[in-house]
Amino acid sequence: MFKTTALVLAAIAAASLHQPAAAQTAAAPAVRPAMAACPAILKQNFKRLQDEAPQDLCQYAGKVVLVVNTASYCGFTKQYEGLEKLYAKYGGRGLVVLGFPSNDFGKQEPGNAKEIADFCFNTYGVKFPMFAKSAVTGPEANPLHASLTKATGQAPKWNFTKYLIGRDGKVLEYFPSKVTPEDPALVGKIEAAL
Repeated sequence: MFKTTALVLAAIAAASLHQPAAAQTAAAPAVRPAMAACPAILKQNFKRLQDEAPQDLCQYAGKVVLVVNTASYCGFTKQYEGLEKLYAKYGGRGLVVLGFPSNDFGKQEPGNAKEIADFCFNTYGVKFPMFAKSAVTGPEANPLHASLTKATGQAPKWNFTKYLIGRDGKVLEYFPSKVTPEDPALVGKIEAAL
């Protein structure tokens, strides 16, 4: 009986060893189309704020993306808290918030990358992706914001302007700075896109 039990356990162990490979093979095709289907607006690279490692925005293909230009010393800076709450609440359903620090408005983002990253994390617990400081308006605007401005006809007018991009890469909405992350109009659009 001991020998039979050992044989049964060995057969179960062998079967379980083969199952993850089969599951991986079945799951692999689902990953490839998402990478191949990267929309034009996300076919861009930016340096990560914390360490300047290059980041391909195609990693967010298939997600609902909320793009926000940020600043550390602005009357709207407290929106970091609400943005982080949105990211925490809806991230599991496919929302990603992308923060782009900019010194374009009122010189309210004077710090270097380390100062900005430390401020965001230590003051507001920001965990959503943040990118290196860049211009978001005018001829020096980073390529993502230039594309968003073209798609909506609305350039950022101040810090914490928001753009919502759907899972298919289409720009869904422009929200001015005064629209907070808790605003029902913004939350409703996010929920509809998810």
